[in-house]
Amino acid sequence: MLRSCAARLRTLGALRGPPGGRRLPGREPRPALRSFSSEEVILKDYSVPNPSWNKDLRLLFDQFMEKCEDGSWKRLPSYKHPKLVKEEQLSQTQLFTRSFDDGLGFEYVMFYSDVEKRMVCLFQGGPYLEGPPGFVHGGAIATMIDSTVGMCALMAGGVVVTANLNINYKRPIPLCSVVMINSQLDKVEGRKFFVSCNVQSVDEQTLYSEATNAEVEANLGFVSGSSWLQIPNFQHQDSLPLHNDQHRSA
Repeated sequence: MLRSCAARLRTLGALRGPPGGRRLPGREPRPALRSFSSEEVILKDYSVPNPSWNKDLRLLFDQFMEKCEDGSWKRLPSYKHPKLVKEEQLSQTQLFTRSFDDGLGFEYVMFYSDVEKRMVCLFQGGPYLEGPPGFVHGGAIATMIDSTVGMCALMAGGVVVTANLNINYKRPIPLCSVVMINSQLDKVEGRKFFVSCNVQSVDEQTLYSEATNAEVEANLGFVSGSSWLQIPNFQHQDSLPLHNDQHRSA
């Protein structure tokens, strides 16, 4: 598994070019690409395949995209910055799980079924998430569980914040492997959403972690001034569904 990670890092390094910004002989510098126009920032969707995704992640992505064709599931786009902002308003902040270069940290995509009130996150943990040698750090796993549980509740009820999250770690997750994070809305009591979650291997034979009775609360006041609200629906930018063919042109 570590050799696989090392090989993936070498591949990514080759894609990025020589270290130190040196230019290869005969290569002219390319003009810098601006990520924004004079009016709006152009956001890149990070929940689509990139060269760092291994075959398991690509295969699962394709399988879930097929489920999206009849409208029963939706793929959720994901960006480093929450929404379109004008150039002069662009801040230096960015989403924590999208703060690593491709393949080095959190590689994931989420799919949601409104009928089942279920969120599935396909997650590949890169080498910069190492905890015990050769395995993903427990904090990185907790981050992805929290993100998946939160998005599941958000899709069902609008803006939420995590109030309580208890995780039982069963087995360590090997670096650069792919797992499925399954989150299910169990019940709603007033402003409280109770969500269960588990982390399984691709073949669903190995249980890595589970969170039971995760409590997520609707809290509009906490974020009412934040830029990541979509007024008037109070819907996170990450939750806006794409048409099924948009991932091909992203």
